[in-house]
Amino acid sequence: MRKTRRRWPRLLFLTAFAAFAGFAIFLAPLWFPLGPASDESAISFERAERRWRASFGLGMRGAPDVTRLPQRLSAHGVTEGAPIFMRIFKREFELELWMKRDGVFHRFATYSICRWSGTLGPKLQQGDHQAPEGFYSVDAAALNPNSRWFRSFNLGYPNAFDTANGRTGSLIMVHGGCASVGCFAMTNSQMAEIWQLVTAALAGGQKRFQVQVFPFRLTDERVKAYAGHPAMPFWQTLKTGHDLFEASHLPPKVHVCRGSYGFEPAGVYLAGDAPIENRCPGAPAKS
Repeated sequence: MRKTRRRWPRLLFLTAFAAFAGFAIFLAPLWFPLGPASDESAISFERAERRWRASFGLGMRGAPDVTRLPQRLSAHGVTEGAPIFMRIFKREFELELWMKRDGVFHRFATYSICRWSGTLGPKLQQGDHQAPEGFYSVDAAALNPNSRWFRSFNLGYPNAFDTANGRTGSLIMVHGGCASVGCFAMTNSQMAEIWQLVTAALAGGQKRFQVQVFPFRLTDERVKAYAGHPAMPFWQTLKTGHDLFEASHLPPKVHVCRGSYGFEPAGVYLAGDAPIENRCPGAPAKS
């Protein structure tokens, strides 16, 4: 009887919070309209709600049903071991995993990020607790099956662009759990599925996979709403690569020339495994 009585306050709290969260999520577009002025409040709300869910062992809102991976693969017409590609959207707390089918990439799953740290904008220096933005590539050497946070892979920050622009830091990961100091924490259950698809793709012949990290979905409406933001020139460059993928569903080849990102069509790198190089157009690419 005592145990039952003790459970009631917790159940009431969970029910009340769940009701409030659902109501708040419904009204979020009114509370947090597009634009930088509302970002801090909106992101803080999302972080609190996701941390609360993780602390009680609840799944993330919008997370795929990871218990049905074989059925979901079949429904999408893709097979484990197919080449993969990822996009991360910080404001939306989303990581997309795309898989190749019939010559192009198709979005297979959108995972709900439990935690990322910092604000919208790129990582600039060691210790700023900022999650990076940009274009990164991940190969088998970046994988850590014995991570403190269940499983992880190193994003590859700083890349050639970051280094050319004096940005410092290291060991920025996508990992399990729900804690982050510059990383992207996915929860263990989602990370287990991501890991399974990542390792299968690399074992199946994909040399590396590209990860594009954006502050938010770079639609024209979004970009217009953030006009005047200090990071906008950088984000406009990211949008060029973003739009190339949107048009073809093939990750572009990414290079860094004189400290700036440049983009080319995928060309022979149809598996999305072109390395990100410090070279200018016309210079021979590495394999």
